[in-house]
Amino acid sequence: MLRIDRRSLLMTGTLGLGAYAIPGFAQTGSVANLRGFTHNVASGEPASDSMLLWTRFVPADERPIHLMAEMSPTADFARIVAKGTAITGPWRDWTTKITVSGLEPGTRYFYRFVGPDGSLSPVGQTKTLPEGPAKSFKAAIFSCSNMPFGWFNAYAHAAARDDLDLAIHLGDYFYEYKIGGYPPLKDQVRPTEPAGELIRLIDYRIRYASYRADPDLQALHARVPWIVQWDDHESANDSWEGGAENHQPDEGDWSSRRNAALQAYREWMPISDEPWKTYEIGTLATLFRTETRDLARTEQPDIAPLFKEADPAAALKAFRDGAWMDPAATMMGTQQANWLFHALRQSVKAGQKWQIVGFGTIMGQTVMPDAAMGWLDPNANERAKGYILGGIQAAKAGLPFNYDNWGGYPAERARFLKAAQGAGANLLVISGDSHNGWAYDLGQDGKPAGVEFAGHSVTSNGYEGSIKTDPKIVAAGLVAANPELKWCDTSRRGYMALTITPTKVSNDWLFVDSVKTKSSNAVVGHTATVARGRNVMA
Repeated sequence: MLRIDRRSLLMTGTLGLGAYAIPGFAQTGSVANLRGFTHNVASGEPASDSMLLWTRFVPADERPIHLMAEMSPTADFARIVAKGTAITGPWRDWTTKITVSGLEPGTRYFYRFVGPDGSLSPVGQTKTLPEGPAKSFKAAIFSCSNMPFGWFNAYAHAAARDDLDLAIHLGDYFYEYKIGGYPPLKDQVRPTEPAGELIRLIDYRIRYASYRADPDLQALHARVPWIVQWDDHESANDSWEGGAENHQPDEGDWSSRRNAALQAYREWMPISDEPWKTYEIGTLATLFRTETRDLARTEQPDIAPLFKEADPAAALKAFRDGAWMDPAATMMGTQQANWLFHALRQSVKAGQKWQIVGFGTIMGQTVMPDAAMGWLDPNANERAKGYILGGIQAAKAGLPFNYDNWGGYPAERARFLKAAQGAGANLLVISGDSHNGWAYDLGQDGKPAGVEFAGHSVTSNGYEGSIKTDPKIVAAGLVAANPELKWCDTSRRGYMALTITPTKVSNDWLFVDSVKTKSSNAVVGHTATVARGRNVMA
């Protein structure tokens, strides 16, 4: 059966439930043997006067403990300007989150934790958000970090910079597959734990422990504050409120699995418990953290059955004019949408120069060009061929090839963009998920609505996995076929660096040399700029 799903082009190998490993994780040995501060430190949820601080401490006797956080303007902690305490234990996998207040805006601080035995954690650095007028603000933006695919060289490069105010992760911080699932064993660069697919709470906890043992990821967490949001792989591929493509009936109740995934995420990540939130970057911008995956999303459309109809072209057109435009289909849910639309208007009325919305998946309209069939590797598997062929047929009916992103929810996309237009927003959408880099001018009703900068992956394989055509030819074909798309790169890994000023926002797509070998080198491969008041790229 021809299946049209977003991973068909990217994935090879067999997915499923594998054997569970003895609890342990890469680089640092068994969880059972770790004591003290096991995973360095991290900070997040920045405000102008507060910061959330994170660490993990396992005592020798495994009894609940008190931890203290200290903050200082200097690395020697000669003057402690803020403190906080918390109790942790096995109910939260020994992780601790302490929000410390009373800080100065736009100020860099050093922080550390004090264990119950008097031991000290590694020292981290963080920086509060500015208050009032600010000349510039720079954020590094990441997504799709699959450890078995390679080294986290993007994190290493960012951690070595001294000009970053913030790191943003838009989802797929890790992947839930068993070893040999994605990528297959023949393409695996390094392992992760546990060996089996993540289903239970302990599985998700161990996978976080494995990823967070990576020294480059630790270094970036300890260097700048993070704002994070989950996408699908923090639970299971192509997840929605009631299930996931990578959740099968023999894997138990979906709600239990999803709840376990979200619990582990909130334990291990430097994030507050609000599902969505705003962050005021002085008078420069309002940044909106959203949730578009597990709490209210309706199931993605699946056009695969349409190709089994007697007249697939007619079936595609009927879908286009009917079910595809269902106004009830949602990624955000009505509660979050109502919050976001009001918050956009409030930001504009407050005089914020920019409204920046982070989504897990791409919003820009993208169809498959006719030429795409010729891009495939002659040895590509039938799944990849089916994905391309189905996408071309869908495009002839005016339909996108990806229904797990905003392409599957056109009515809600229109509502969001109309809300931004109605508010007079200087809208910038930042997104991840696709593993490739994209820049879109977003339009609605024939008028500019905003700009989207979509980030490539830290390690996860992109179009190049099944396409051997020169990436420049692929990019030119995609841009020519898609009026909203102004640039793309379909072959390289890395991260984005966003620079916000009162009059313009510019975005660099940085590309690392490779993810197959360890390196901290990266170069700017493309830069896009949008001027305030334009809502289209310069």
